Amino acid sequence: MEIHMSLTWMLLCLLLRPSATQINTPEGVLNCCEGDVLFLLDSSGSVSSYEHSRMLTFLSELLLPFSLGEDQVRVGLLQVGTRPRLEFGFDTHSTQSSLQAALRSIKPLRGDTNTVEALRMAKEWVLRPEAANGARPGLPRVLVWLTDGVKPGDVIGPMAELREEGVAVLVVSTGHGNYQVLRKVVTPPVENHLYFVDIDDMSIITEDLRDAIIEIIRAERIQVRDISSNSAVLQWRPVLTGLTGYYEVRFGPLPTGGPGGDEGGVNETSPSTSGSDYQRLTQSADSSTARLTGLKPDTTYTAKLTPKSNEQAFNALSVTFTTKPEVLSPAVVTVSESGQTSVRVSWGPLQPEMVTSYYIEYSGLPRGKLHAVTVGRTQNSTLLRDLQPDTTYLVTVSAQHTSGKEKAMSVKVCTQEVTPALADLQLTTVGSNSVQVDWKGSVAGLRGYWLTWEGQHSSVPGQRSSLYLPPDSLSTRLTHLPPLARVCVSPIYRTARGEGLCCTAQFHSDALAYGYQS
Repeated sequence: MEIHMSLTWMLLCLLLRPSATQINTPEGVLNCCEGDVLFLLDSSGSVSSYEHSRMLTFLSELLLPFSLGEDQVRVGLLQVGTRPRLEFGFDTHSTQSSLQAALRSIKPLRGDTNTVEALRMAKEWVLRPEAANGARPGLPRVLVWLTDGVKPGDVIGPMAELREEGVAVLVVSTGHGNYQVLRKVVTPPVENHLYFVDIDDMSIITEDLRDAIIEIIRAERIQVRDISSNSAVLQWRPVLTGLTGYYEVRFGPLPTGGPGGDEGGVNETSPSTSGSDYQRLTQSADSSTARLTGLKPDTTYTAKLTPKSNEQAFNALSVTFTTKPEVLSPAVVTVSESGQTSVRVSWGPLQPEMVTSYYIEYSGLPRGKLHAVTVGRTQNSTLLRDLQPDTTYLVTVSAQHTSGKEKAMSVKVCTQEVTPALADLQLTTVGSNSVQVDWKGSVAGLRGYWLTWEGQHSSVPGQRSSLYLPPDSLSTRLTHLPPLARVCVSPIYRTARGEGLCCTAQFHSDALAYGYQS
């Protein structure tokens, strides 16, 4: 009799507590996600002990493949009864062994189905990022409600509030009633987030529900940045922090017929990276980047990252990307330090390993004499001298590449106009408040003269008057000037104003003609 009871008890344990080794971890789940998932488990009197144990077994199978921890997935469980109870919060279990042991030890609450109070606790205590030990800010939050569908209560309003705060709501019902209520509380699409299943057939929805959760909390664990024609940087979220181990990186051209590669696109089912064209790198456990070099231009690559550790299992992550087309120097030519007889021309990118020399040709437009200069492969600028002022030049920079290719790029540059200063300025007083202004400055290209005058001790300091005169003018008379008025004349050219001269008008009885003051 005693032996028979022991066998019965062992059989019951095997039925209700499946070993973790009996469940195959789905590929791509480990190290895939980051978010907080709260399970709302109906534990009221309408749920039998058998049904309660089957729900816990279902949760055990559902959660077993996930990596748990602060940088991974965190799980909480809130039971619904007359007085709902938080069995464990997000900060309680960071390992699967701890979580699985907790699920095996949970007892039903019984009593009424007080789902409304449970939802209030979930909103204020567990799922609120500001709450102590609550959800992590900025990460996905998911509420999965497991119920028998009996008297769910007035849950439509509370569930709507959670959804408005960004919480994704999923429902699993082991009863087939209250469909209209349950379909209103889940986050769309309903067909992916609402499940009706018999208590003995819950395992048939395990994969679908897990995929629905993953779709919400999937984290971009690996990406490619700084892609050029021959290099790229692989970046990932560190998962070996605090563990012994290393990261293995394999990368190489995507085999013909493989999936197309967008820049930085994640491909969970990458092709094999074990061929002879592939390179292998290892990075320390505290690394989060690896630079991939020696790549070919305009080529699609696949890179596979595998965290290696004896303390915890991680799945490999893959990504495909396409390098940029080959850029031959010069790809850009710029002008700086433009003067009247010289201009500095620069180009890039600098490619000393690919270029043997640079050849710069320049001539004035439309039919100027052609000049040329050659510089070394490490030089990316040169100063062109002895140019004509106020002239447009066509400058062509050519690079001779080691591959035999030649690349050239042209740009127009303009030298500055010569703007001679005013040669002479004289003021002659005429009466008590007028002066005769005479100057010398007629040169080629002159567009006119600009006269200004202002009183230095007038009742309105700083008040200035001005006058424009055509280029053939060499004198004018100014009247009604204030005492000690300062008169300035500047030559005007096509592109700029030349340096002018200024004199101060002095009105007194024995005033005579006098020369300029600068």
